[in-house]
Amino acid sequence: MIMIERIHTNQRMSKIVKHGGIVYLCGQVGSGTTVVEQTEDCLGRVDRLLHEAGSSREHMLQATIWLSDMADFDAMNGVWDAWVPQGAAPARACGEAKLADADLRVEIIVTAAVAG
Repeated sequence: MIMIERIHTNQRMSKIVKHGGIVYLCGQVGSGTTVVEQTEDCLGRVDRLLHEAGSSREHMLQATIWLSDMADFDAMNGVWDAWVPQGAAPARACGEAKLADADLRVEIIVTAAVAG
């Protein structure tokens, strides 16, 4: 029997899906006006969801980052680099996309292993 656990689920999506020892988070966005503020808030949300799912940033496997403007790449990376634990960088992709709201500057999608 396939065991899939969905947490914070509504008609459109689940914030967390757990399957086979892997945690999949839906895309996270943050509050604020600058990419730095939004990235900091977004990564705080990622931390909370990973913790709730029994994982952590030390167990990240993959991250996909969408920026509304690649001109924000260096500023976002400044926050990202300080947040990722030394030696625990996930496989990562970053690209530019039109995000769901014109005020959004960054969206981050994380996949991680369940801790322990």
